[in-house]
Amino acid sequence: MYNSKIIGLGKYVPDNVVTNDDLSKMMDTSDAWIQERTGIQERRWVKPGSGDTTSVMGVKAAKIAIERSGIDKDDIDFIIFATLSPDYYFPGPGVFVQKELDIKTVGALDVRNQCSGFVYALSVADNFIKTGMYKNVLVIGSELHSHGLDKTDRGRGVSVIFGDGAGAAVLTREESHTKGILSTHLHSQGEYAEELVVKAPGMGTRWVTDILAENNPEDESYFPYMNGQFVFKNAVVRFSEVIHEGLEKNSLEVSDIDMLIPHQANLRISQFIQNKFKLADEKVFNNIQKYGNTTAASIPIALTEAWEAGKIKEGDTVVLAAFGSGFTWGSVIIKW
Repeated sequence: MYNSKIIGLGKYVPDNVVTNDDLSKMMDTSDAWIQERTGIQERRWVKPGSGDTTSVMGVKAAKIAIERSGIDKDDIDFIIFATLSPDYYFPGPGVFVQKELDIKTVGALDVRNQCSGFVYALSVADNFIKTGMYKNVLVIGSELHSHGLDKTDRGRGVSVIFGDGAGAAVLTREESHTKGILSTHLHSQGEYAEELVVKAPGMGTRWVTDILAENNPEDESYFPYMNGQFVFKNAVVRFSEVIHEGLEKNSLEVSDIDMLIPHQANLRISQFIQNKFKLADEKVFNNIQKYGNTTAASIPIALTEAWEAGKIKEGDTVVLAAFGSGFTWGSVIIKW
């Protein structure tokens, strides 16, 4: 059995910056209202016609990660792509990454676990490498939310939160069992799945033919719905539980954490967890202020930025944690 370790990180965000003041011109909101509730100051939204899609952004992030990894693209044995916003209903974006990077015909897997998607994808990659099935796995988290948001007063509670972007990591084998990914921990609670959901188009609810036939301007089923307070209350509990679970699995204490990178859902959630664990500011990395909630892309973007800034060093204990739609949540414990 091997461990897996991250040897390359990359990120991509669109150039188009959308501030809270910009949003106040589209809907009845304000910079103060958004910052008070979410901590977000601005986000990146893809400009229509720019050529950026979920898979294109993923490819851009992946190229950087592969270059930094020091391996050739043809050394990649498998691709895992986490997203809730694929270019098409099907096929998923993983195969487009294989095509655009001109990688040999390796397998490509798409993970649809929304906010916890990158954590789930890392767990899959880790286990493929642990068993010896693959040596080098490319993992991508990428989201294009902006084209699917309700940018009217009706959708303001959700639309101000989300941004676009992509992050990627290259994982490889590590002989030492004390380095790399030490453990991953995954959970779900489907009874609350519809508290954060996009219901249509879906084969089990309302498909495209239904939407077209009804042509109902009041139909909100294809816009994101979120029970914000309920999600917040569950998030702070599950974040805490799954971080403790990872630490206990590896006989670690909270004081052993060198860097916590939570899913960037809401700055208030991150601050709540930081305070609960009594972690110093330099031990928690947040960038939701700049990018909003980029769902499956948030952890790899933040992980890349933290590493680029020198905040993650060899030997550090790094904890990744996420909670979101599904309800799904998880953590990854890494010895860098």
